[in-house]
Amino acid sequence: MFATIFFTVLIILVIVLAISTIKIVKQSEVIIVERLGKYRTTGESGLNIVVPILDRVVKRIDLRTQVIDSPPQPVITKDNVTMSIDTVVYYQITDSFKATYEIANLVQAIRYLTTTTLRDVIGTMELDRTLSSRDDVNNKLRIILDEATDKWGVRVERVEIKNIDLPADIKEAMEKQMRAEREKRAVILQAEGTKQAAITEAQGLKESQILKAEGEKQTAILHAEAQREAQIRKAEGEAEAIKKVADAEASRVQMVYDALKNANIDEAMLSVKYVEALNEMARGDNKVFVPYESQGLLGSIGAIKELLADKK
Repeated sequence: MFATIFFTVLIILVIVLAISTIKIVKQSEVIIVERLGKYRTTGESGLNIVVPILDRVVKRIDLRTQVIDSPPQPVITKDNVTMSIDTVVYYQITDSFKATYEIANLVQAIRYLTTTTLRDVIGTMELDRTLSSRDDVNNKLRIILDEATDKWGVRVERVEIKNIDLPADIKEAMEKQMRAEREKRAVILQAEGTKQAAITEAQGLKESQILKAEGEKQTAILHAEAQREAQIRKAEGEAEAIKKVADAEASRVQMVYDALKNANIDEAMLSVKYVEALNEMARGDNKVFVPYESQGLLGSIGAIKELLADKK
């Protein structure tokens, strides 16, 4: 009976020792193994063997990127504005030995270091620059934290300012400033629109005046051409009328000449007709004064008679 109990306890003890000897480590994790209180080795992912009673796993370390969300911290800017800022730190353990033996509480140390560094950086900047230069603040924080945590076996990958909470009076002042800026931009846009409309209207008026002037010019040209054409036609008509009158007079003279030629009028008859014609002319409204010399008149009549004789 006693032997049975002894063997049962022995078997259970062996099983327990076997289980405690085998350590399975997950991917992206490592274990820190100590032997009799002194660092012995770092167990990688997979199956690891430790000596029971002598060896002890003191810590499991996650090698993936981890996040520390810091609560809002009061900070003061260079121009003495107090505000609350909360940050998020992304870090990764690169040396598990340093992360275990160089710092007692790694997460708390990084959180406190982030707070003090944030206050130092913001203290050198004014409010406007703090609000407009988040990327610069994030980059400065990352560089300072990465250098400070390097001795702890940690690499700081990113630091982000999650939120900036301003005092109520500062928020109200900023809202008034933003409202004033919006109203200013609205006035500028309205003025630009009015200016553009005036320019467009002026250009349209200019173009209309140019077109009007061109139309008046074209009208004047056409009117001048029409007047010139009318004057030409009038002159041609007058010339044609003069020509016809001249032709009629020539025809009339020819008829008179033929009549005189055919009538065989002597010199006495011509003198009488000439005197009668002068008498008729004297009765009209238009007076014509003709120098009269009896000898010249008779000589003319004689010349006419000779001319008629020659024609026969």
